[in-house]
Amino acid sequence: MQISVIGAGYVGCVTGICLAEIGHNVILVDKDPRKLETILSGKSPVFECGLDNLLIKNHQRIRTTGNIQKAVCETELTIVCVGTPQNEDGSTDLQFVKNVAASIGKAMESDNRFRTIIIKSTVLPGTTENIIVPILERESGKRAGEDFDIGMNPEFLKEGCAVEDFFHTDRIVVGAQNQKTRTVLDNLYRQLNAPIFYTSIKNAEMIKYVSNAFLATKISFANEIGNMCKAAGIDTDEVFSGVGMDTRISPHFFRSGIGFGGSCFPKDVNALIHFAELQGVDPRLLRATIATNDTQPLKMITLLKKHLDINRKKIGVLGLAFKPGTDDIRESRAFPIIRQLLQEGAEVLAYDPLAMVSFSAIIPGIQYISSAQDVVNTGTVLIVTEWEEFEHLDYHSALVIDGRRIRKAQKEAVIYEGICW
Repeated sequence: MQISVIGAGYVGCVTGICLAEIGHNVILVDKDPRKLETILSGKSPVFECGLDNLLIKNHQRIRTTGNIQKAVCETELTIVCVGTPQNEDGSTDLQFVKNVAASIGKAMESDNRFRTIIIKSTVLPGTTENIIVPILERESGKRAGEDFDIGMNPEFLKEGCAVEDFFHTDRIVVGAQNQKTRTVLDNLYRQLNAPIFYTSIKNAEMIKYVSNAFLATKISFANEIGNMCKAAGIDTDEVFSGVGMDTRISPHFFRSGIGFGGSCFPKDVNALIHFAELQGVDPRLLRATIATNDTQPLKMITLLKKHLDINRKKIGVLGLAFKPGTDDIRESRAFPIIRQLLQEGAEVLAYDPLAMVSFSAIIPGIQYISSAQDVVNTGTVLIVTEWEEFEHLDYHSALVIDGRRIRKAQKEAVIYEGICW
């Protein structure tokens, strides 16, 4: 198939490059020329294990452009992967989606080819049919379902293993108005041999939010139970190992610690809260999920202050990315922790194998150290991200407050406190 993927960010790059790997011809579209230049040089503008290799391998099937209308006119299927950031009130900012919809509509105005448009951007239920379709129809002068088709195909990629997730997904969700769109998506994903769940567009939009909200709630639940276990001297890890054996529950996302970050969970839970309020529903459980997540990382500071006065002390921080395997710092739990340390007069030294450059652009007033061991050697360390290399450091002379359960630190540290164990 000839496919245009609009938005060369995290979702767009992974989607476009992986579609090329299964034989499709892809045009990656972005308004940022630096991203396009990076792609042409054989490197993905986002870090994801294995993605650069796939880009190089499939370079003949991948083109780039900054011209949305040109890309749409040259392809039969357009996939929208632009960002939907959060507004201050928790609602979803749709400016990028609206602008792209207008450009796609303009392209279709002068082109009589029937085409399918798929929304992969995360948008609240009703957005595709009530906001995006009217823009497409207005700008193109054409009718959805007659002159073009539109559908919803949410992504479920986990940062750090997104390529693996794409090729070995547990399900593909397709929201479609008619059989034509279903057939297009069947052909698009045929080689993956993954189960496809067909539903309405509105249902598909909701499935994305509910999936993320449930996983976020499971993490906050694990942290709340972990806090109880810590206070009672109970091993929370063993508790959740036992609970997770129940097939109705499963062990996934039962890792107590300092909470969740990233581009999806906080934003999507807040958006669902806002959506619930618009429906006249009080989302008490979702609010509690966010409240627990907001307070959890600062428990590291409370535990640290049991052992020393942190004013004017050197405090090492291991890990700045929101999770291992990525350079993404969006909503990283390192932000509230480091800001609190600085507010209380500590001198912060930090290390992360991938995220120091981007983190330093937001918080420049700390020392960024090129060696994880040198951070440990400060004598006082907070472990914020569970990078695998942290299991190979020497903690024998350190006071460690651990937010991610690094076993070697637990065994070796002079003083060790786990946040929930």
